[in-house]
Amino acid sequence: MSTSFERVSRMSVGYDMSEVDEFLARARTAYEDREPGFTGADITSASFGTERGGYDMRVVDEALDRLSDAFALQARDDAIAEQGEQAWIEQLTRRAEVLKERLERPAGERFAPAAQGEPAYDRTDVDALCDQLVAYFTEGLPMSVDDVRRAAFRRRRGADGYQEAVVDVYLDHVADVMASVP
Repeated sequence: MSTSFERVSRMSVGYDMSEVDEFLARARTAYEDREPGFTGADITSASFGTERGGYDMRVVDEALDRLSDAFALQARDDAIAEQGEQAWIEQLTRRAEVLKERLERPAGERFAPAAQGEPAYDRTDVDALCDQLVAYFTEGLPMSVDDVRRAAFRRRRGADGYQEAVVDVYLDHVADVMASVP
């Protein structure tokens, strides 16, 4: 993966170029050496400082998504080589079942409400995506991992919405499972 990305204008703010380059160099080494201590979760949780004239955030984020997919597929291949395809399918099915359990909760109760005054995601928006995920997991509704990654929710405050961090972590797990399926 190239570590040279499109840059924003000098007047705009983008990701800190040295931080992005350093992270991607570390990720590349981890991928090539199959380091077990570096996973797709490290990629989805990566954050970078900003600087004027830095890397275009959208372009870097899209590259990180592709890198996360590559790590998920590598983990799948490694698991199949170690345990066999049937064991991997059973493991993936268990992970999907655990994720599906949350989706089966009633709308409005799928995630914890945010604390008083805390920024939150609109429950209706999150529940609409969850309904699509139910159809994906149970009925085979066509849906891509990018549909999950690019989901956007209106903002709310406090108990009127779901805790952002909890929703984000859950959706990262969903994306990881989806990316593991070829």
